[in-house]
Amino acid sequence: MDELKRKLGEVSRRVVENNLWRQRACFNLIPSETTPSLIVKMCEISDPAGRYAEHRTMKGKEIYFYQGTDFIRDIEEETRNAIRNYFGCKEAELRTISGQMANEVVFKAMVRFLNRQGGTSMKRMRLVMNNDLTKGGHLSSQPMGALFNYVDVDPETGKEAVINFPTRSDNPYKIDAQRMAELIESRKPDLIVFGKSMFICHEPVKEASEAAAELKPRPVIMYDMAHVLGLYGAFQAPLDEGADILTASTHKTFFGPQRGVVVSNLEKGHDLRKLWIEIKGRAFPGSTSNHHLGTLLGLLIATYEMNFFKDAYQNQVRKNAKAFARALKNHGLDVEGDPAEGYTETHQVILRVSKYGSGEEIARRLEENNIVCNYQALPDDESFIHSSGIRTGVQEMTRFGMKEGDFDKLAALMAEVIINNKNVKDEVEAYRQNFTEMKYCLPVDDACELGAKILVSIFPKSEYARRFADALASAVE
Repeated sequence: MDELKRKLGEVSRRVVENNLWRQRACFNLIPSETTPSLIVKMCEISDPAGRYAEHRTMKGKEIYFYQGTDFIRDIEEETRNAIRNYFGCKEAELRTISGQMANEVVFKAMVRFLNRQGGTSMKRMRLVMNNDLTKGGHLSSQPMGALFNYVDVDPETGKEAVINFPTRSDNPYKIDAQRMAELIESRKPDLIVFGKSMFICHEPVKEASEAAAELKPRPVIMYDMAHVLGLYGAFQAPLDEGADILTASTHKTFFGPQRGVVVSNLEKGHDLRKLWIEIKGRAFPGSTSNHHLGTLLGLLIATYEMNFFKDAYQNQVRKNAKAFARALKNHGLDVEGDPAEGYTETHQVILRVSKYGSGEEIARRLEENNIVCNYQALPDDESFIHSSGIRTGVQEMTRFGMKEGDFDKLAALMAEVIINNKNVKDEVEAYRQNFTEMKYCLPVDDACELGAKILVSIFPKSEYARRFADALASAVE
């Protein structure tokens, strides 16, 4: 027992050190991350975290295969309603536990849907149109990712039958909508997949929908909104522009724990209703068994937070991103994107840093100075191995209270690191102390009170739990 305690104590020490560094000493600018609120985290470790609640629709009735599930059944329905409220949509599938799984569920469902007439063999999708990986496309929407094994091989090239959206010659971050429409009409893809991981511009969903409308069969339009889920409506509302299906992870610009969602308006009577039924079936039993009920409970709380703070948060994120881009430019760095549009329409700001080293080298240098971001291949790079960019996002630091003017000093510190190779770690850590209280959630004293009650309910007879709860409550004093 002493040896086990020693090992666990060592790991606990390292956990605390990492928590303090990531949450108090550095600026996190990775666009695919966020910190959930205290109450979301406390819900994640509550009793449902160790439970099962498998269910599926059978003969028009939802059948649960475990007992003790009434609470989580109600939570799942509440979460579904909250998600539908956020999107203004009709249908929501919540059992995917990541954005990549959400995409794979749709790809599986597409194959089943296209083969719904039956036959001796299951045919794959004939052709898929998506964003090129080197131009910012999602890895999970590529043949090497979740699309693997669900799209045909082109007999002429020996490669998967995937065509990429053409980009504009004057702005490689934007799709050429006219050429895209021509490709849709001439090539007739089964599935069109919008969404990116390097994401600073709108996607031409409406134009794609119009081009696809007269084709028989009509291509299905999917939008992977993982990066911009928390900006839905303020940045783009693809379900209103003609997208059939929207997928996403819930932990980038959205306030949630790490999960995935699939939403649509494919209600009863829709010509793609059978596709939605296949999506539900591929979520369970096709891809999940236990769908991580602790994080499902956390997602409900996060969605309530998002619905309440949506307008103020989204507005501040987009203002901060544009202000950050301008500040970086003013401090001598090369910012990608269109200056006439403030360089970005999302939470992301992209830098070209090849004057000063590779993207990987610069990202490491920034991390050593407590500024955490990631290196990124830009549209004219051959591969991620030789990347010349840095990808940043303002969403997490916006939630910790940063406003437009606050990003100027951060931009200046980044410029010192990137251009002058200066060590500014102490300055960065000192500056971060101004932004340690999370916004767009319950005030910290209310959150601590609720969190302490959850903790004590998990370990009701533990004196240490009560002491911890007391410490949690007193931490705000």
